[in-house]
Amino acid sequence: MATFGFIGTGNMGGALARAVCTRIPADQVFVANRTAEKARLLAEELGCFPSDSTAIAANADFIFLGVKPQMMTDLLAEIGPVLAKRQSRFILVTMASGLTITSIQAMAGGAYPVIRIMPNTPASIGEGMILYVCGDGVAKTEETVFLDAMTGAGRLSALPENLIDAGSAVSGCGPAYVDLFLEALADGGVACGLPRATAMELAAQMVVGSARLALESGQHPGALKDAVCSPGGTTIQGVRALEKAGFRGAVMEAVIAAYEKTVGAGT
Repeated sequence: MATFGFIGTGNMGGALARAVCTRIPADQVFVANRTAEKARLLAEELGCFPSDSTAIAANADFIFLGVKPQMMTDLLAEIGPVLAKRQSRFILVTMASGLTITSIQAMAGGAYPVIRIMPNTPASIGEGMILYVCGDGVAKTEETVFLDAMTGAGRLSALPENLIDAGSAVSGCGPAYVDLFLEALADGGVACGLPRATAMELAAQMVVGSARLALESGQHPGALKDAVCSPGGTTIQGVRALEKAGFRGAVMEAVIAAYEKTVGAGT
């Protein structure tokens, strides 16, 4: 059975380690972090093993590089010599925004097989949207093993690498936009007299239900919106207010701004 090593157990690395541990035996999972105590606590929680970056680089079949883009050069310079000495096969899994498969290979010092992923924070509760692309060196059987292990994180979608950054601007950055929307909805409810906890529950469940309806019905969101907007009713007046404020344009600009930042700076 394949082993999975996570170098970096921050919000996303930790979330993916938790997801993998729902699919494979925890004794096949190893976690490491710059702060060793953080890795130890996560390992204790999951029943997996605390480790360090060098040991994971030397032994794990799937090596998750869970560090920020600006830290990737140093990490790969550290573990590169270890990777170069390996006789067994391994796959690097990168989740660093803006860094291509080719750039990861260059930093690592070899044309190693790489899977590039862009997860999002809902992966921490198994409701993530994980974009991925396999480099040329990844075998189909290895992709299958990887996808099975990652199922616990949520929905996975293969994208060509030239679309990964655009996809991440929607699903990777999108939770922040939705959270702003949730907060604004709840604030509006509070302004109308609702207790804050009630307003937040109503707003959050509405977003969950609306998103599932869109996914499961396959209907265009415009049609779903029209179904709520009765002629002369209250909802269409709310939609009118959003349109007057430039709601859709603002959301589109947010996605484009995030995409341009990723492409331009790799951060």
